[in-house]
Amino acid sequence: MLEEKNDNLSRNENETDGNVENNAVDTNQSPTDNLEQSASTEITEEPAEDNVVNPEESNSTDAVETKNQNAVDAIADSNAEESEDETLKERHAIPMQDYDTLSLEELVDELSNLVSNEKVLSAKDHIEEIKKSFLAKYNHLLEEKKEEFLAENQDPNEDFQYHSPLKTNFDKYYSIFRDAKNTHFKSLQTNLKSNLENRLAIVEELKELIDPQANIKDTLKHFNDLRDRWKNAGPIPKDKYNHVWNNFHFHVENFYDYLHLDREARDLDFKHNLEQKQKIVARVEELVNEADINKAFRELQDLHRIWKEDIGPVSREHRDDIWNKFSELTKQMHDKREVLFENQRGTEQENLEKKKEIIAQIEVLATEKVNAHSQWLAQIEKVEALRTAFFSAGKVPSDVNEETWSAFKTAVRNFNSFKNSFYKDIKKDQNDNLSKKTALVAKAKELQESTDFATTTPIMKQIQEEWKQIGHVPRKYSDKIWKEFKDACNHYFEKLKEQKNEENSEEVEAFDNKKTYLETLREFQLIGEHKADLDAIKLHIETWKNFGKVPFPRRHIEGKFNKILDALFEKLNLSKKDTEMMRFSNRMDHLSESNDTRKLDNEKIFIMRKIEEVQNEIFQLENNIQFFTNTRNAKKENSIVLEVRKNIAIHKETLTVWKEKLKQLRNLNVE
Repeated sequence: MLEEKNDNLSRNENETDGNVENNAVDTNQSPTDNLEQSASTEITEEPAEDNVVNPEESNSTDAVETKNQNAVDAIADSNAEESEDETLKERHAIPMQDYDTLSLEELVDELSNLVSNEKVLSAKDHIEEIKKSFLAKYNHLLEEKKEEFLAENQDPNEDFQYHSPLKTNFDKYYSIFRDAKNTHFKSLQTNLKSNLENRLAIVEELKELIDPQANIKDTLKHFNDLRDRWKNAGPIPKDKYNHVWNNFHFHVENFYDYLHLDREARDLDFKHNLEQKQKIVARVEELVNEADINKAFRELQDLHRIWKEDIGPVSREHRDDIWNKFSELTKQMHDKREVLFENQRGTEQENLEKKKEIIAQIEVLATEKVNAHSQWLAQIEKVEALRTAFFSAGKVPSDVNEETWSAFKTAVRNFNSFKNSFYKDIKKDQNDNLSKKTALVAKAKELQESTDFATTTPIMKQIQEEWKQIGHVPRKYSDKIWKEFKDACNHYFEKLKEQKNEENSEEVEAFDNKKTYLETLREFQLIGEHKADLDAIKLHIETWKNFGKVPFPRRHIEGKFNKILDALFEKLNLSKKDTEMMRFSNRMDHLSESNDTRKLDNEKIFIMRKIEEVQNEIFQLENNIQFFTNTRNAKKENSIVLEVRKNIAIHKETLTVWKEKLKQLRNLNVE
């Protein structure tokens, strides 16, 4: 960093080392003539670039290569614009996004963020890009909505209308930005005019400094005061920028070179200025190797502005060398930036090819005929995916941007027209569906007050199933007819629910009775006589059944009852088969009383599978026995054969139990 006077690295700009007009100095005139001619030069417009030279190059543009000068001029153009409004310098702090890749919602959010948190001119370019992307996408959406409306509405008296909260929010935030921008520019114009008059007055005072009779110390003090006033004079119109700066620098050069200044003071100032410019050159040498080219180029603009605006001239012996170094490094930076731009253009070309391919795919979909709503939904989903890919593909070269966007809109519009023609053809089907659903609504309303729940409930459920099987109706009737049907069905089933709640009071009473009886049963003891004890247990079971069903959420009490029975059966020493069958019988009776036909059917299927499994197992074991008994040398059955026969007997006993269960279950279904 430069630490001496005039050391300010925070500005942005680059231009030749104190440019001066060619027609401002005539080498055949005397110094005084030169000053008088410059003083009489009227500041009306910015001189042409070809007439701008560097006074440190001894009035010769030939000393600077054309390529170097082009790089310097590129920076000068940007600095001239930013000189008019210093807030433009801050725009670099906000990264420019590829707004074409954002959705409408994301664009509105980004606009809101910029308007709320950034200065007007800092966000100006970003907001205009957001506006362009938003309106392009919104207008495209509007066209699609209008096409859908026209496809579904044949009434010529019905006007198309579409309102989007996103558009409302966008207009609100953009209006805030536009008002702030107008206010800013109105204030800016007033300041620019005042600052220009102030700077012209400073130039006039600078002309008057050349007075050989004046005290040199007073003159130097006045000169330094003018330079300080110049630095703080504020921005001026960009079309006056170079001209006014050139005149100012011309008179500063004359002050140094043609007046009889104190040589020692002048040399010290030359030395200081040279050191400042050498530091700038050293910094630019570092910037040439900076990885972030855009960041480095912005700093180079700062250094050019400091070189031109804040640092005075150097001695003639160093002017050419120091300027040539600076301009050559500027060219290197400029070339690196051009390579970056070239790479970006290559990426844009790749994006163009991607978007062309996407457009081609949409064009193909606009010709693929499908004949079912579900198939069209799949086609629509494909197009939506392609639309998203198109918007996410990134920027394309600006010269083909409008053409590419137009081709995309045309492809999507053709697809929508093709799709809408299908839905026009199925309009008749939708009207037929409307008639069918209207009839179901009438039927549901007719039955909604019925109290014959046993008869009406299956009919209402059947009506609901029929409703599901009927296809779409015209959208304008869809919500209304669905509400009528839903209200009628809900009204009936609410009445059914109330009726069931009344019945549930009996189940609650049964639960209370069983809960009380369960406590009594816990105290029951067997007396040791098998038949009497078995009869007592059967009586308990019969009593329990007579209490009736309990509410569904409280069926756990049945499990507690079964646990007590299991314990009693254990003490009774019944055979395994008898115990198993009594438990099974009790459980099946419970399912039968609860009318749980689904569980009864599942139980039947389970038992049939178990019978089949046991039979297969017996068959396999009997085959194994055949293998051993047919062996020639087998004189007697060994332990393996005996074990197999034992397993066959066990499986046959098990099979008998399963068959008995199936028989009992079938008898239960018959009853």
